[in-house]
This record gives sequence, C-alpha cells and structure tokens, in this order.
Amino acid sequence: MPSEKDFYQVSLKVFLKNEKGEVLGLKAAKGGIYDGFYDLPGGRINIDEFETPFADIVKRELREEIGNVDYDLVLNPVAFARNENPNKKSPLGGLVHMFNIFFEASYKSGEIEISEEHIGFEWIKLEKETLNKYFKLAVFKGAQAYLENMAIKI
Repeated sequence: MPSEKDFYQVSLKVFLKNEKGEVLGLKAAKGGIYDGFYDLPGGRINIDEFETPFADIVKRELREEIGNVDYDLVLNPVAFARNENPNKKSPLGGLVHMFNIFFEASYKSGEIEISEEHIGFEWIKLEKETLNKYFKLAVFKGAQAYLENMAIKI
C-alpha cells in the first residue's frame, strides 16, 4: 500500500549571534504557541515567494520582526526540526505540521525593533542544560540540534 504524503508549512529561523556568542531570543506574545517562551527571528515562506531566493525571504522576515539591523547570514542550514501547530488545522485533517530550517547569522549593528508578534527580546547564551527554560517545540529541538552540530565542528 502506498504511503500518504504529508502537508508541511516551512519556516526559516535564524540563530542571530552577537559578538559574545549569545543568540537573539524574541519573547513570544501571549496566546501563541510559544507563550511564556522565546522564539527566534524568522518565519514562514509566503505564497508569492515560491521563486524567491531563501536569503531574500530570511531578510524580509528579519526586517519584519527585528527592524533594519545589519548582519551576515550563512545560508547553509545549521539545524532542522518539526512540530505541530496546535492553533492551525491542516487541509489534510489534524494539526498543521511545521518544518523548520535554521540558519546562523552574525549580528553587526543596528537597533533591535521588535514587531507586535513579540513582547520583548533577550540575548541568550545557549547551553544544553538551560534550553528548556527559554525554548519549546521546534525552536527547542532546533537549538538542541544546533548545539550538537556546533560541538561536531569543534
């Protein structure tokens, strides 16, 4: 029997690191799936962006979520993660499945100006022991994979 194909929304997220190696965490708004935790800058690909280069999509998302900051983006994924969105229904039934692709960028300059999607921000030192204090769902899994992948590089 052939298996049925799944339906995913794709999200591009960024580990934006400052000169201390800390990552920008965006405090999630009340009522969202990350309520009480932090998200990373980035988001979903829009329907009209099918032909748009990934770097341009990431640039749009970061501008929308953190303002006009200067950064150097590495366009090689550093982690992947999946989760279900409990607030969205899939056209196939059940919850929407999210596939998250994580990139790394170095913050250079500019004032962080968060959008209405978030209620604050913090520069977070990523440590395996404290990830669950800051992140959950795909961002938590992505941060775990990112730390594991970074350890392999060293």
